[in-house]
Amino acid sequence: MAESSQIVRLASADDPRVADYTQLTDVHLRKVREPAEGLYIAESSRVLRRALAAGHRPRSFFLAEKWLEGLADVLAEHPDVPAFVGPPELLEEITGFHLHRGAMAAMHRPAPVPVAELLAGARREPGADPERGRSTIAVLENLTDHTNVGAVFRSAAAIGVDAVLVTPQCADPLYRRSIRVSMGTVFQVPWTRIESWPEDVGLLKEAGYVVAGMTLGEGAITLDELVAEDHANLALVFGTEGEGLTPETDRVLDRRVTIPMMNGVDSLNVAASSAVAFYATRSGQPAPPA
Repeated sequence: MAESSQIVRLASADDPRVADYTQLTDVHLRKVREPAEGLYIAESSRVLRRALAAGHRPRSFFLAEKWLEGLADVLAEHPDVPAFVGPPELLEEITGFHLHRGAMAAMHRPAPVPVAELLAGARREPGADPERGRSTIAVLENLTDHTNVGAVFRSAAAIGVDAVLVTPQCADPLYRRSIRVSMGTVFQVPWTRIESWPEDVGLLKEAGYVVAGMTLGEGAITLDELVAEDHANLALVFGTEGEGLTPETDRVLDRRVTIPMMNGVDSLNVAASSAVAFYATRSGQPAPPA
């Protein structure tokens, strides 16, 4: 590969130009810097390629020498974006961990999509197309574990969930761990952060969605019963890992839904329960016989 003027060879971990990549293991610094500057970190060649394919803009690339050839096409498509290159031990000194997934990129966060716009894009009118006559979305209420958020997004992408809403206190889907666990599928599923929750449940209902919360509470119908009701537009709400849905949300749901457990198991992890619920209610899924 011919040497490009965009390639910046690093000589010191103190180089101020790589400040976006320093102290990445420090949660506090990620919270302060990334939202304030509108950045997130795409880690691994596969993830950054998916981010770019989704139309996200790179601010810089960060990689070891041996990955230059494998990312030559990416660098050529973004000739004005600097690519910081250095030996593995220097890159590890900068980031605090061994960079073994190809490359990283500091990416500009896309502008948030208004909830109404997201719902309008996710809602698929019945009858317009027999193959696309249903819509399922997910709402993540106050999930705190970035691993769970990433896993939910991966299931949502794999099973065909049309959009994801995250509440104001939910962990950030664009944190490195969330992106990594999702395998970059967070860039494939339309999502946005809902501003007021549960007040904005009304927006979902106005858009034609039946709002169903996953709960262990008494009086809930089973997931099979929800599927049998055959709702064309369904919003599945998943509560936080410890306490589940908040009482305020529970009071405004259209349906309270549970996945029956066996063998003394009381519940599933939220990532597992979301995968089960997404599959059971997937678009085009026929209702079971009465």
